[in-house]
Amino acid sequence: MQRNVVFIVLSLIILVLVQCGGKTDKQPPEDLTYQQEILTKVQPMFAVVPDLMQGSENDTEARVKLGEKLYFETALSNTGDMSCNTCHDLAIAGVDNKPTSEGTNGIPGTRNSPTVFNAGFHFAQFWDGRAVDLNEQAGGPILNPDEMALPDSATAVAKIKAIPEYSALFIEAFGENSIDYENITEALAAFERTLVTHDRFDSFLGGDLKAITKAEVEGLDLFLGKACVTCHMGSMLGANMYQKNGLIKPYHNLKDEGRYEVTGLEQDKFMFKVPALRNIDLTGPYFHDGGVESLEETIQMMGDMQLMQQISEEEAAKIAGFLKTMNGNRFIQS
Repeated sequence: MQRNVVFIVLSLIILVLVQCGGKTDKQPPEDLTYQQEILTKVQPMFAVVPDLMQGSENDTEARVKLGEKLYFETALSNTGDMSCNTCHDLAIAGVDNKPTSEGTNGIPGTRNSPTVFNAGFHFAQFWDGRAVDLNEQAGGPILNPDEMALPDSATAVAKIKAIPEYSALFIEAFGENSIDYENITEALAAFERTLVTHDRFDSFLGGDLKAITKAEVEGLDLFLGKACVTCHMGSMLGANMYQKNGLIKPYHNLKDEGRYEVTGLEQDKFMFKVPALRNIDLTGPYFHDGGVESLEETIQMMGDMQLMQQISEEEAAKIAGFLKTMNGNRFIQS
């Protein structure tokens, strides 16, 4: 009797499966062979963004806290209404999304403001590399007459000393009688060293084949095939070398001669730091002068100007799709 009951139950299950077309909730495993093939190919070229920037091992919580306050401090401008965050807005990926930013004089500058996120991983600072590290970079805009426009570092120090709450913050961060320009820039750099982003491409590089879609992997494959990795490699996919803007064909704006303005060397004409591609989708417009709004158009121009590669609109859209996998997780709205 018991055996008959078991038989009847099994028969009913089989009947239900047949009537449902033999379907079950369990799906065959997704074929990730292509994703694995591309991952294996790119792992020697790229790297996951490190958790810590060089120099951060010496940063203290007190210095980071002070640096964050200074980052938003408008007293560090001659008009009292501009801070570091004005042009490098932390709410919109560390930029202002303008072609070039206005200084306190209201006049737009000549170069696009790059993102401050991950900047400490770059081999040099500014488009022309005129600052070697974040400390040197942090002090530049405050004294630049076309930006925050304080006349000298002594004025910056005096303005900070005039704000009572900074006294205790500097003592905690650096000790007694420590409000000087070197410590102002050191604190700013300490805060900026915390501005690290991670993204889906990091997860893919770490072995999660489902972190980016097959279509996005196809964009990555095109990125390789079009030789974009000639300059865009490493953890930042760039920011580790200088390259001539207009290597094959000239860029449309030849007024800015790039690193030549720093070195005076003929071979440095139109040489700029290769941009990092982390968060690139969020940080337009593009090129050193912010001259191009569209990421897809920028991709096509770079192929033509730099690589002698014709990139179709469809290919550019696929490459842009891959680049969007590097939008930092901290900027993704849940």
